[in-house]
Amino acid sequence: MFPFWSRFSKCTLAFSLILGLAAVAGAEPDHAGTTPAAGADSSGQGSSTWEFGPFLNGGVGLGNRSDFSFLSPGFQVGKTLTPVVKAGPLSGRFEFAGNIMPLWLAFTPAPHSQIAIASDGTPVLQQVGGGTFTGLSITPVIFRWNFANHSRRFKPWVQAAGGLIYTTHKFPPNIEVPKGTPGGTSVFNFSPQGGGGFHYFLRPRRSIDFGVNAVHISSASLGDRNPGVNASLQFQLGYTWWK
Repeated sequence: MFPFWSRFSKCTLAFSLILGLAAVAGAEPDHAGTTPAAGADSSGQGSSTWEFGPFLNGGVGLGNRSDFSFLSPGFQVGKTLTPVVKAGPLSGRFEFAGNIMPLWLAFTPAPHSQIAIASDGTPVLQQVGGGTFTGLSITPVIFRWNFANHSRRFKPWVQAAGGLIYTTHKFPPNIEVPKGTPGGTSVFNFSPQGGGGFHYFLRPRRSIDFGVNAVHISSASLGDRNPGVNASLQFQLGYTWWK
């Protein structure tokens, strides 16, 4: 996991520097184009506003996948669909969004051998795959609830989402089988997930975003084996423009 944390730290530092430059720019007076849209509050969120921006996503597997880690850059687009729905402390706006991670990386233990017991009780040496897996992730369905609190800068949210992951090799790694032989996993996996986070507005219609998601990865038995990643905790740092 140490190589992952080194990569993640370097990527996070680079991304944070970009966000820092954006924050400095955001601190300057904005004389044009920052009037909130119709129905928007002082932050720029409204009943018909769009949000879009880049993010960096990274995380680790949990339980029996604690030696897995993940890292991906991405881009998200969303649209606020409703005015504020009054529900006391749960008041907020509903948003529909989606994102794409064109470079999805999973770091797993290196390929290795392990002893298994055959059905007749005989020990068998098996080869298990591993290493770095590369692919593409698309999350076309994100249902988000943006809380309508009284803060001008801090805007929390919760969400539920579902996505699809394609990898160039079958994921997650499992017992290796000859090419064309049944018994492997799948290059396609689904990623149901849920979590929360917040926008921190630097000025109207400009925010730095932080999110935490619990993500399940499973092929839904598209392959002959479906060991999956039952649980992973993934963190997201991004920058958003609101229109």
